[in-house]
Amino acid sequence: MSENIKDAFNTPEELSDILLVFDKEKKKILAVKGIDQNGNLETVDPTRKNQNQFMRVDKQGDVFSNFFSNFFSQLKNPTNFSFFKIPALLAVDTSKEMQKHLDHPTPEGEQLMKQHEVKDYKQKNEVNMETAQTNPETSEYKYKPEQIDWETLNHLGLSKEKLKKMNLLDPLLKGYKTNELVPVSLNLGTAVTRMDARLSLKQNDEGQVVLAIHGIRKEPNLNYPFFGHEFSKEDKDNLMQTGNMGRVVDLTNPKNNEIMPSIISIDRLTNEVIALRTDFIKIPDEIKGVKLSEEQKQTLFEGKPLALEGMVSKKGTAFDASVQFNADKRFVEFLFDRNDSNKQTQGNQQNQTQGAPKNFRDKELNNEQYQKLKDGQTVYISGLVDKKGKEYNGYITYNKETNKTDFSFQNPDKIKEQIKPSEAHKTQTAVNSEGKTNEATKNIQEPLKSGQTNPDNKKQQQQQEESNTPSKSKGPKM
Repeated sequence: MSENIKDAFNTPEELSDILLVFDKEKKKILAVKGIDQNGNLETVDPTRKNQNQFMRVDKQGDVFSNFFSNFFSQLKNPTNFSFFKIPALLAVDTSKEMQKHLDHPTPEGEQLMKQHEVKDYKQKNEVNMETAQTNPETSEYKYKPEQIDWETLNHLGLSKEKLKKMNLLDPLLKGYKTNELVPVSLNLGTAVTRMDARLSLKQNDEGQVVLAIHGIRKEPNLNYPFFGHEFSKEDKDNLMQTGNMGRVVDLTNPKNNEIMPSIISIDRLTNEVIALRTDFIKIPDEIKGVKLSEEQKQTLFEGKPLALEGMVSKKGTAFDASVQFNADKRFVEFLFDRNDSNKQTQGNQQNQTQGAPKNFRDKELNNEQYQKLKDGQTVYISGLVDKKGKEYNGYITYNKETNKTDFSFQNPDKIKEQIKPSEAHKTQTAVNSEGKTNEATKNIQEPLKSGQTNPDNKKQQQQQEESNTPSKSKGPKM
């Protein structure tokens, strides 16, 4: 069973509910035990004999909603199942009534099924949209520390002091999600559940500030409508490849049926689907030294990717990349930052077979340049053209291990030469530090100066000459 689920919620009967499931293939009502490491649901027959194997879940609404969303996201083939939350003391009898309804449907049985069906995983997307649409970038605080129920957070292994120490309290109070995963533990007395999650604060329907736990999902849930939007194959492909859907769509607010033009992205840490209303999209005037035209700004505003050339890194190196606005981060990101470890591994395998490029920034190398580049030498290349149509020149080198071609305005070989030690310095280091011998200075009894290869005063000359003179015999006197 997965780490997040295996020790979950064995609470006392009067404080807990049982999770029942309708297996659509078996057409049976079963009791949930958990999820195995492969994402397969583990179940048992809902009999009194098996009661000690039933998964017990906390009755509290917010805690259960977070738990079930995380549970559901780890499940393989979720569409094969419908879930029901039943009070522990009534679970066995209620499961029998549900099975009777499935075998011989009745209006009363249908009502019973609807009464207990779990729909929190479908409602979870509302939290994602609410967080995005009410938290435009701002330096102002949205919440106050005294609005937070610190006693509830203590049950999650979190305290005001701990959040401060982790530098998480300030962004939470400003209305942001934590930019890293946080270990969360739920202590229910008889059991402790642990998981890694991103955290955020939100207001519930009663106006209270509560903690939202954004747990890790096995993969984004793209098979269900998202605020009325059904993901096309192209939408799914874009989201899985870059993390961004690449277009603006009209979403429907379920609370008031308001139409909300929005972009959609995937939270790269949790695989959560996140939407951001276009009202809150802010496109910068410049990205890494490249001023954006109105047409380029409009492309980014529409959620589309944009290729930019001639950007300059902090180290002063020119580079090209595609950029796109990300709904989760709420700023323009470089798409090459989105590769996960699996994609990097696949990319490295491909890179090993690609070799040195024949073209660089639309400039074709001649045979001599291409051969030098393949051999690991620095190649001077002229006639490159930036986005404004201006020509520029520079030096390129090819790294076989990373399959990357680096560009520099200065010759990297000359830079290396400038920092190479001179022959004189090598002599000094060899004699003083490594105990090696230089014939012209080997008998001098003091450290050499920088650049010194011969005696430079009478004392050193005398030491060298005396040592070169054969010693006289010291036999017995006659």
